[in-house]
Amino acid sequence: MPITTNFHTHTKYCDGKSSPEEIVLQALNLGMTRLGFSGHAYTPHDPSYAMSPETAAAYAGEIRGLQEKYGNRLEILCGLELDYFSEQDMAGFDYSIGSVHYVFRRAASDGTAAGKAIAGAPASNASDASAADTAVPAVADAPESVIFADGGWYIPVDESPEVLSWAIENLYDGDPYSLVEDFFSQEADVIRKTRCQIIGHFDIITKFQEKAPLFDEAHPRYVAAWQKALAALLPAGVPFEINTGAISRGYRTSPYPSLDILKAIHDGGGSIAFSSDSHEKSTLQFWFPEAADLARRAGFAKHVVLGKNGYEEMEI
Repeated sequence: MPITTNFHTHTKYCDGKSSPEEIVLQALNLGMTRLGFSGHAYTPHDPSYAMSPETAAAYAGEIRGLQEKYGNRLEILCGLELDYFSEQDMAGFDYSIGSVHYVFRRAASDGTAAGKAIAGAPASNASDASAADTAVPAVADAPESVIFADGGWYIPVDESPEVLSWAIENLYDGDPYSLVEDFFSQEADVIRKTRCQIIGHFDIITKFQEKAPLFDEAHPRYVAAWQKALAALLPAGVPFEINTGAISRGYRTSPYPSLDILKAIHDGGGSIAFSSDSHEKSTLQFWFPEAADLARRAGFAKHVVLGKNGYEEMEI
């Protein structure tokens, strides 16, 4: 059966290109049955890509208006994508996607990371975030997107391979698997931290692997890291999205998560939800037929969709 739903959708209110109504009209043209908006929720250390609380209120108001206007033709849900470090009251929203976009690397008390002195690092960890921010506004040679706050460095894992390479060399003493382990340690905790209804792009740490590989996905430490995270998340029964967004934006030729991880999710009794992680109206159903084939290869016969009454299963 064709996939006629999508719950990972960004608009001009955050880092998307289309207005909510443009997206709704595109969904109707495509014959979609359910559409979930999931604007990026506020992250205090990096508000650049996300909605402020005030913007989120305006976003929710517009989505509610679209529900009234088009609700007899399309089921529309108003949600948020919560980063692991997001701070957002979920009152008034229908659901959330829980995602990890940053790895937090705490500075050691002697001003080093991974035993390596960092230019501009603090002499000691401050006991509170404001003191730490005052001590070190930025690492001297760090990329602009690597932000020092709260006594450590927030490393964006989906910014660029150059950012990850810098972090591995300077904050992880050249060991990419330590960064990977920190990423999946946060991923293992994403349901508790965000109370999400969908787990977003579980292995986004591999975003640049096809064109600029930084580690071996067959390495025992990499495999052990994602397996440990899966073991922590699967008992909660929250579906993992098959996310095609990196394909539509030209970074990858396959979705998150990998086929091996999808098979492990299936074998562990987990469920999946299809997602385009759309940032413009033209990608609402991007690569869904191929993603459905991949899901079948992993053993899935059904996928999960969200509705007013919670989760529902549909045939793939």
